[in-house]
Amino acid sequence: RITIVTPRTTVEAQRSSTPIMPVAAARPLVTVHAFDHFEQKQDAASQIRMPEVFLAPIRPDIVHFVHTNMAKNKRQAYGVSRGAGHQHSAESWGTGRAVSRIPRVSGGGTSRAGQGAFGNMCRKGRMFAPTRIWRKWHRKINLNQKRYAVASALAASALPSLVMARGHRIAEVPEIPLVVSNKVQGVEKTKDAVAFLKAVGAYADVERAKASRKIRPGKGKLRNRRHTQKRGPLVIFSEDEGVSKSFRNISGVEVADVESLNLLQLAPGGHMGRFIIWSEAAFAKLAKIWGSSKRVSASKKGYKLPQSCVMNSDIARIINSSEVQGHKKLNAAKPAPRVSVKVKRNPLKNQDVMLTLNPYAAEMRATEKAARQAAANDRAAILAKRRGAQKANAIQKKVNYAKITTDYSVLTKADLDQKIADDEAQRKAELAAIAAAEKAAADAEAAALAAKAAEKKKKAAKAEAKSAPADAEDDDEEDDE
Repeated sequence: RITIVTPRTTVEAQRSSTPIMPVAAARPLVTVHAFDHFEQKQDAASQIRMPEVFLAPIRPDIVHFVHTNMAKNKRQAYGVSRGAGHQHSAESWGTGRAVSRIPRVSGGGTSRAGQGAFGNMCRKGRMFAPTRIWRKWHRKINLNQKRYAVASALAASALPSLVMARGHRIAEVPEIPLVVSNKVQGVEKTKDAVAFLKAVGAYADVERAKASRKIRPGKGKLRNRRHTQKRGPLVIFSEDEGVSKSFRNISGVEVADVESLNLLQLAPGGHMGRFIIWSEAAFAKLAKIWGSSKRVSASKKGYKLPQSCVMNSDIARIINSSEVQGHKKLNAAKPAPRVSVKVKRNPLKNQDVMLTLNPYAAEMRATEKAARQAAANDRAAILAKRRGAQKANAIQKKVNYAKITTDYSVLTKADLDQKIADDEAQRKAELAAIAAAEKAAADAEAAALAAKAAEKKKKAAKAEAKSAPADAEDDDEEDDE
């Protein structure tokens, strides 16, 4: 018997009233617990064989796909009124009035007249793409996919790691999967069901589900789904002898018949790992309902459980195993033969390749080098000769220009120099004449000013001489008086 014990210390196990929880992975036997006390007994009567459905491949992709489509099948059709948004007398004004062509309410005398109507952008207009009740609400799902998803959800419910990852509180549960005697199917009172859940260690998960009850955000609270709540344990029975009524009033607890298992209960929200409490009869019935990968199911015509493509997912371990590595058909990898690739070299950069192509290239390079050396030695003479030629060329340019601008009488450099000298003498003579004229004008102006000042002075002297005898007569008359 293969069991894996949870990581709890021996002291904690002694303090706890419940035994340490073993993990059911590929275990051939599962313990059946009594209804009134839960002590694991090792005798054959208290054990039941594990159905092969718990070894089915766990496929979260298939479970999520099937759950998404199944959840759509309980939707109720809805749609807006057929005439909503069109209950107006409105018509477009057309073009030419500098307004949009949206239909406008007819009439006058009110603010509503002339306002846009019908459009989804208008006030009191219809919505865009009005919802209709003939939408495709429900989804058909392949039968084999539904069975595969249910088998995967059942297999995931036997792994404590997935059950705990889903959020269930199973620390005090004696074993996963949890199988109890058929007496649980005859529980008729809710208080007895609560006592049973407390005794088996599952009531902690019930309290978790009960504490998660919250008011739903959004409009859903006004549409008959006011609260949200997590799921607690799922009790699966074979014969309903009152178990459905006793457990139905416990918050978070659900019950189901083993012959009509629903993926929406086994994997709520598409998440596998539901905490399930099995009755002994229901657990034993799984082998008949689902069969195995080699044995056909008794209730599902021609159905066999799916098998994993790879039984061992550790591919590296398979490849590195001695059986695979020691196979005679596996030859050691031979080193690839080395292929020499001839590199094409540039003869303009590689002297050896150039000599191979042109043996005269070395002599040509020597000749060019000697010519460059001779040119370097005669550089001074070459520069003097070049500068003399440039100077003669400049003089000739002046001569040619003079020929163009004058009367073509200048033919040599001496004639050009003489002409330049004559032009300069003429220009100086003109400047001297201008200066003499300006000086004569200045002298004449100065003489005119001097004559004017002398005349003014002469007039002042005459006026003074006339006023002098009149003053003397006045003085004589004052003396006589």
